[in-house]
Amino acid sequence: MNRIELPWRCAGLAVLLSLLLPVPSGAELVVMVDGQVLKVESFERRGEQILLGLEEGGRLTLPMGRVARILEDEIVDRPAADQRYAVGDLKLWFEDSQAVPETPFGELIYETSRRHEVNPILVAAMVRAESSFDPRAISPKGAMGLLQLMPATATRFGLDHSQAFQPDANLEAGVRYFRWLGEKFEGDLVLALAGYNAGEAMVVRHEGVPPFRETDNYIQRVLEFATARPEGR
Repeated sequence: MNRIELPWRCAGLAVLLSLLLPVPSGAELVVMVDGQVLKVESFERRGEQILLGLEEGGRLTLPMGRVARILEDEIVDRPAADQRYAVGDLKLWFEDSQAVPETPFGELIYETSRRHEVNPILVAAMVRAESSFDPRAISPKGAMGLLQLMPATATRFGLDHSQAFQPDANLEAGVRYFRWLGEKFEGDLVLALAGYNAGEAMVVRHEGVPPFRETDNYIQRVLEFATARPEGR
């Protein structure tokens, strides 16, 4: 997700500003927690609410807690599934042979991943794709912290919003969610990543990876990061 990176001491102010400033937008899909999808031309955070400019005209105000995702409404033409994603030997689940990621927060990522039995190298790649390892990252769409959790997802997986920028708490909730997605999609790594980006409701609706460029690019980036040579801390 796109993010705003600011010094740690400004994180609280940044949260406030992100709740108040309008966000210019092209066509977007707002995915609700119940799976309903609205196509909008604009969205604006207003505290704990979001003001949506509807495609067909008019406006709608909803609690942010009802919004699971905001996705760019851009469809991508993709090749056959077996040619699309280079998973290789990458595993979704934790194995004793997996090393501590040679990244910022590597030890914390490893311990959190091991506790929830998912691959720490994969989680580190997700953190890199989501926030570039910046625990203060704030998305204009409302996503927070290392694993860029939307408020509704954060609440669902036990993250108090006051802790959203604490690396350990953010990773705990995000990895718990990714573990849940892995179980829901029966260990399918690609579908779990698709669900993390687009929401599980969209994966179910499309019976596979949703055909959005944003989701396609996200999966590609995570897999690329996870299979690249380790970088120094």
